[in-house]
Amino acid sequence: MLTLKLLRENPEYVIRKLAVKNFDAGEIVYRIVDLDKNRRALQAELDSCLAGQKQKAAQIGALMKEGRKDEAEAVKLEVASLKEKSRDLEEKSEKNSHELESLMVLLPNIPCDQVPEGKGAEDNVVVKMGNEIPDLGPDALPHWDLARKLDIIDFDLGVKLTGAGFPVYKGKGARLQRALINMFLDINTAAGYLEVEPPVMVNEASGFGTGQLPDKEGQMYHANLDNFYLVPTAEVPVTNIYRDVILGNNDFPVKMTAYTPCFRREAGSYGKDVRGLNRLHQFDKVEIVRIEKPENSYAALDEMIAHVEGIVNRLGLPYRILRLCGGDMSFTSAITYDFEVYSAAQGRWLEISSVSNFESYQANRLKLRYKDADGKTQLAHTLNGSSLALPRVVAALLENNQKDGKVIIPEALRPYTGFDVID
Repeated sequence: MLTLKLLRENPEYVIRKLAVKNFDAGEIVYRIVDLDKNRRALQAELDSCLAGQKQKAAQIGALMKEGRKDEAEAVKLEVASLKEKSRDLEEKSEKNSHELESLMVLLPNIPCDQVPEGKGAEDNVVVKMGNEIPDLGPDALPHWDLARKLDIIDFDLGVKLTGAGFPVYKGKGARLQRALINMFLDINTAAGYLEVEPPVMVNEASGFGTGQLPDKEGQMYHANLDNFYLVPTAEVPVTNIYRDVILGNNDFPVKMTAYTPCFRREAGSYGKDVRGLNRLHQFDKVEIVRIEKPENSYAALDEMIAHVEGIVNRLGLPYRILRLCGGDMSFTSAITYDFEVYSAAQGRWLEISSVSNFESYQANRLKLRYKDADGKTQLAHTLNGSSLALPRVVAALLENNQKDGKVIIPEALRPYTGFDVID
C-alpha cells in the first residue's frame, strides 16, 4: 500500500508512475488527497471539541465550589452540545477513514525507474541468456507423453482423485520431486537463508498483508467455514511472520526460505499451453524472502537474481532472465525479474521463477518497520523470489534430458535422487 504522505505530497508523480503499469490512477488519487485533507480537518475540529469539553468540565467544578449553580448548569449545557458535536465528528471521521482505506488498497505499487513501459509479455526485456538449447531431434516427446511412458506422473489419476491440474507423482517421479525440494532448500540455507516450515493456510490479515487480498481472491482457494486461504505461494505466510514487527537497526538482513505446496485456481486457464505440468492448481515451490533496509534492497535484489541463476545453472537448463514491463508486473511489485527455461520438446519458454522487490508497499500493509540509527521508525523493504517452482523445472528436465526413451538426471541432482536415469 502506498503511503498517505507520498500521495499527499506528490499526487502527480504517483499518477505518472502508475501509468507505466497501465493503471489510470487520477480519479482515485485526487479523491484520496481530498479525503485526507478532510480527515485532518475533522481531526483538528474534534481535538478542539474535546479540549473544550475538558476545559469546561474544569470550569463546572470551580463554579460549583463557589456556589454558582445556575452558571454551572449553563456550562453543562455547553458541554452537552460539545459532546453531541464530538459524536457527529467521530462518525464523519470514521466514514471518511473507511472510504480512504477502501481507495488506498485499490492503488498498485509504483514501478521503479528501471521498469520498461509496455502492455504485456511481448514487451518484457530479455537481460540475459544462458546454457545451450539441446537439439533433440524429431522423435522427442513432450513431458506429458514421456511421463506417461515412464509411468512417473499420472495426470488421469489426479483427475480421478481431485480434478484437472492435480497430478499424482509416482516412483521416480515422486523421488525427483523430493530431490529437487531438498536440493533447493540446501542451496538456500547454505547461502544464509533460515529454513522455516509455515502453515499452508493463512488468515485474511495475512492475505492482505502481502497484497493477495483484495486483489487476487478469485485465484485463491478459500475455506469458507474458517475464512482461511490456501497459500498461493510461501511468500504469504513467511513474509507475514514479520507483520506488526518493529526490527532493530542491527537485525538486518532478514533471510528466510521455505518449501510449501502452492494452490492457485488459475480460473480461465485452458488450451495447449496448460497441458501436463505447464500450469497446475497444486504445485510444489521453494521460496526465498528477504527483509532489508531501503538503502540495501536493490543490492539484495541483485544477490537474489544471481542466487536463482546459480540454481538453474546447476541443473544445466537453458534459461533467460527477463525484466518485466509495467503491463506484465504484479499489483504489489516495484520491479520483477522472471526466469524462464526452454522446454525443448515443446519449443517454448516456461517461467520457473519471479524475483521481485516490493520496496515499502507490502511493509506498509504489514506495519513492518525498523528503528534506524537515529531511533526513528521507518518502513522496511520486502523482497521474494522462487527458488524454484518445480512443475516447469521438471517439465524441462524431462524433455531436455531425454535420450533413447530414458531421462538422464543432471549430475548435481544425483546425490538427491539416488539414481542417474529414469527408465
